[in-house]
Amino acid sequence: MLRNDLRNVAIIAHVDHGKTTLVDEILKQGGTFRSNQVVEDRVMDSNDIERERGITILSKNASTCYNGIKINLVDTPGHADFGGEVERVLKMVNGVLLLVDAFEGPMPQTRFVLQKALELNHKVIIVINKTDRPDARPHEVVDEVLELLLELDATDEQLDSPVIFCSGRDGTASLSPDSKGTDLVPLFNAIIDYIPPFEGDDKGPLQMLVSAIDYNEYVGRIGVGRIERGVLKLNDEVQRCDFHDGTVGGKAKITAIYQFDGIGKTKVECARAGDIVAFSGFENINIGNTICVPDNIEPIEFVKISEPTVEMTFSVNDSPFAGREGKFVTSRQISDRLQKELLKDVSLRVEKGEQTDNFKVLGRGEMHLSILIENMRREGFEFQVSTPKVLLKTIDGVLCEPFEKLVIDVSEDCVGSVMEKIGYRKGELVQMAPQGSRMRIEFVIPSRGLFGYRSEFMTDTRGEGVMNTIFDSYKPYKGEIDKRQTGSLIAFETGEAVTYGLYNAQERGTLFIGPGTPVYAGMVVGVSPKSEDITVNVCKRKHVTNMRAAGSDEALRLTTPHIMGLDESIEFLSEDEMLEVTPKSIRIRKRYLDHATRMRMAAKLKAEK
Repeated sequence: MLRNDLRNVAIIAHVDHGKTTLVDEILKQGGTFRSNQVVEDRVMDSNDIERERGITILSKNASTCYNGIKINLVDTPGHADFGGEVERVLKMVNGVLLLVDAFEGPMPQTRFVLQKALELNHKVIIVINKTDRPDARPHEVVDEVLELLLELDATDEQLDSPVIFCSGRDGTASLSPDSKGTDLVPLFNAIIDYIPPFEGDDKGPLQMLVSAIDYNEYVGRIGVGRIERGVLKLNDEVQRCDFHDGTVGGKAKITAIYQFDGIGKTKVECARAGDIVAFSGFENINIGNTICVPDNIEPIEFVKISEPTVEMTFSVNDSPFAGREGKFVTSRQISDRLQKELLKDVSLRVEKGEQTDNFKVLGRGEMHLSILIENMRREGFEFQVSTPKVLLKTIDGVLCEPFEKLVIDVSEDCVGSVMEKIGYRKGELVQMAPQGSRMRIEFVIPSRGLFGYRSEFMTDTRGEGVMNTIFDSYKPYKGEIDKRQTGSLIAFETGEAVTYGLYNAQERGTLFIGPGTPVYAGMVVGVSPKSEDITVNVCKRKHVTNMRAAGSDEALRLTTPHIMGLDESIEFLSEDEMLEVTPKSIRIRKRYLDHATRMRMAAKLKAEK
């Protein structure tokens, strides 16, 4: 059976190459929205953090129609830390649109997502996007994409993939880089003509792979996936099974079936092979499970998701300000929330920590874990996290660590400072080539060498540099890397920061707080240019005497404090520091708040080394 009325397509690309913007235009020109309907930009990025950061974090489904044919679209993340989202949704589609920026060309994540699509033998439509850029170089980029396909051992058919030239922002597409086009009709035609229709058996026993999980407070967990065989009907009794561990779960009744219609869902009575649907009724359904009829248990193989490379320790907040701002503060509540995250994030791992009130959370990178931390604090959780650490492995008796491929685009006058900093962090130069008026430099660097580098990089390049990373491989351990060459300014006592105390403290370094900020002993209130920590008393008040003039404090001028966000705070953390995260505040603190204990533990650590 061929489903000629249906095409299932995923849109894959490197971060910021314009996937979500192009999906907006496909939905508009496919008639999903009324002609007079006001639609916000990047309509698929529905999550608050996605809109704030301008990136896609979760894969999302939508659909549109063209010439009576339904096109199911899957918008995927472009950031390397969320590669697990891309890996699992590729099982739902028969082909992909590979978006490549007309100036930047193929980037690290482009290689990663294309390799995953080729492994599944998907048809590929190459879309050169942002051809309206003044510095666009579409001819050269097409050659670079073909070179990438050759490197990845693409088949002859995949090497003959059609190439479409688009401007996602303007909603235009053409078959030639020299003509702009007026609409997306060439892209729609390429999808219909080149992406194969689903081929399957809708008469056989039901078989469906769950590729994503949604959640609704009213109906519970919702499974999302493509029906591989048979028909899924309302009130059908089904059973779940798993390919990897061979388990067979309990039976359940399908209570609701939804098909994707535009950016929403429509309830239906049944769906058949080839349809991408959401369904409810299974309380304990998981990603990778197969839904079958009870008398024909046959699991579908699920893609093996890449392993995590970074870990952080989440623990109960034990600072003097614990419990003041958070709604959920206990280890049980934190544990339940982390377990809930595991249900929908296949790249995440959670293990028990060394103590009962802490948990090791393993992820694909700093951003992967920082998004989880940000979501938890917005939900009312209060907890502490440690500095990120890489996961080491022993391979053939050799201690190995994860390495990243780092691609940097900078202006020529910044190359020297970038090379110096990367060299200090044990990075190795692989390639350097001019890219227009800028330089593109490629390094292989230990993952831990990148911790804390992004903010330093933006300073060195005056905010104009672009850096992208993707996991490369495990290689022999490179030895010690000093993450920070600066020390911390540490509050001496608990109280409220005052102008007089801050004025004296700012001579020692850059402050993170202003007057009126509550502090406690052991809290980090600034950064010192020297390598050792300095204790400062920001709560110190000027003694009042009978000689004091009324306006004597007005002459004290404070420099503007450097307020750090969550990502920058995580990057800043030293080995002996923790980050206190609450719904209202982010505070950096020393692991040992007492000064004498801190000195004793530092001396002990030095002696062990």
